[in-house]
Amino acid sequence: MRVLVVDDSVLIRAGITRLLTARGHAVEEAETVDEAHAAAREMAVDVAIVDIRLPPSFTDEGLRLARDLRAGGTPILVLSQYVVSAYATTLLAAGQAGCGYLLKERVLDAAYLDSALRRIQAGGTVVDPALAESVTDAARRLNTVDRLTDRELEILALLTQGFSDRGIAEQLVISIHTVGSHTQRIFRKLGIPDGAGDNRRVLAALTFLESS
Repeated sequence: MRVLVVDDSVLIRAGITRLLTARGHAVEEAETVDEAHAAAREMAVDVAIVDIRLPPSFTDEGLRLARDLRAGGTPILVLSQYVVSAYATTLLAAGQAGCGYLLKERVLDAAYLDSALRRIQAGGTVVDPALAESVTDAARRLNTVDRLTDRELEILALLTQGFSDRGIAEQLVISIHTVGSHTQRIFRKLGIPDGAGDNRRVLAALTFLESS
């Protein structure tokens, strides 16, 4: 896999590069938005890892870069220091698959990072487990998704993290058929359309994140 790593911190870039090259990936590094755009044009990028805060203002440059790259067809993984549901919501707002949001601490686990990148490259979505857990708690407290049962909330949280039906079944120790039945009920209860142009899993994830 060809990965573009965009972060203003030399140590973080070097650390991620070392983890990825050890697993056989080719890595290109960039420090700024301009460098990232140039690298994306020169390199056939399979997925880009982008820090949420980049120079010059260190506010939302990384998020805007991520949206630009995703609009150009590059799968995106955004890294953040803190759990902020608005960042993930903004990233998913276009209804596109092939994107993810993880806390920086999560990328220290090379196997987890590798799995997340592969899911994103394959067109899936990945949301940090800490964010999914906080949104689930908020949803239960506020009853913002009160049409869903506790089991359906569990499945929606795992779906938002990027787990496949098989992965959800393994996590909850239930059958894939049961997962599929619950997922269809979730889509129906949330009013997720069944059109060919709609990515129902992304739209469900977005609805879930917005519930916080």
